[in-house]
Amino acid sequence: MTEHTVDRSKAVTRRPATSVPPRAFRNPSKFRGRVFVIGAIVGVALVSAVRSESESDQPPPESSQATSRDIRMEDQGQEHVAPGQPHVDYNSVPATSGPHFGQPLAPARWGVHTQHLPDEVLVHNLEHGYVNVHYRCPELCPQLVGQLSAIIEDTGAQGAKVLLSPYLDMDAQVALTAWTFIETMDAFDEERVRAFIRAHESSRDAPEYNVGR
Repeated sequence: MTEHTVDRSKAVTRRPATSVPPRAFRNPSKFRGRVFVIGAIVGVALVSAVRSESESDQPPPESSQATSRDIRMEDQGQEHVAPGQPHVDYNSVPATSGPHFGQPLAPARWGVHTQHLPDEVLVHNLEHGYVNVHYRCPELCPQLVGQLSAIIEDTGAQGAKVLLSPYLDMDAQVALTAWTFIETMDAFDEERVRAFIRAHESSRDAPEYNVGR
């Protein structure tokens, strides 16, 4: 019987098997870092989505040029007309836009006027960003005139384009006008007058708001 011998020098040495941890748990700190980053991204996305939806439900902001009691009128254009020339009727009393005299008849100088000024002059002032303040006094009303004059002189001294003049052909006692805006009142209200001036003097609603006074 032939005896076979084994060449032990060529035998494969087997090492004991070792357990390999799952890949995800080889570095716990890296895993936790990835989870944190993913969670942060998802959180930001959710907050942005909720904020966007909330903002879309909000009504658009009101015009910064409007006060709570003024009325916006339709723009009637900027046509220049000559004295006595027929033109369309104004859509408000006093007028807030439309046909008006050109220079040198208009605009009127800023400040307090004691005589009535025609709409064709006043509208040219409005075109330049003025606020015109008017009062109706069938009889003398020195107190009202004094109160309104004080506001005009105060704001005018600060550079505002404002004027005051009597206007008998209106129903209200006081009327405030700017280009395409009007507000009326039956009694003097200083805060309303000043608020209207703040909102509309040199407003971009006026076609030539950047023209100096």
